[in-house]
Amino acid sequence: MTILVGYATAHGSTRSIAERIAAVLIRHGVDAEARLMDEVNDAGGYEAFVLGSAVHGHAWLTEAIDFVTRQHDVLAGRPVWLFSVGMPAALRGPWRRYGPQEEALLADELHKRLGARDHRLFSGVFRREHVPFTGHVICKVLGLRYGDYRDWTEIETWAAAVARELAAGRPASAQGGGR
Repeated sequence: MTILVGYATAHGSTRSIAERIAAVLIRHGVDAEARLMDEVNDAGGYEAFVLGSAVHGHAWLTEAIDFVTRQHDVLAGRPVWLFSVGMPAALRGPWRRYGPQEEALLADELHKRLGARDHRLFSGVFRREHVPFTGHVICKVLGLRYGDYRDWTEIETWAAAVARELAAGRPASAQGGGR
């Protein structure tokens, strides 16, 4: 069974997370490859999908949405898991509660389109150079902190649950995954 770990990235965090997910799947005996979604012309060669995108403006990147739209018929008939890469761990104080709300918004929209088995929102890398000058003021007001917020243990645990679900044919939520 060949699995596509497809991704759309703005600054590289999503790529590194997709590559780690593919590596975990491979360690669990699943044939997987991580590829940019906009480089996949025919999704029909894959038996299942783990798709992820960076989140900008509370939405997936255009290239990810284009892939999902272009390959909808293929995706609708096969197992699909989703992950998003945002900045919930970079939020401080009262703003921190918006991370889970963003995950719910993303998951609801994507689940409706794809009937996905699961969705996770992971934190990525947030650097000063990722934000335009005017954005620094907003970041300061929101209490955002720059840094690398990837939680590799969380990512690997989720990927292992996906691998177990693929092997066993039962939902990851029954094995400690789920949204």
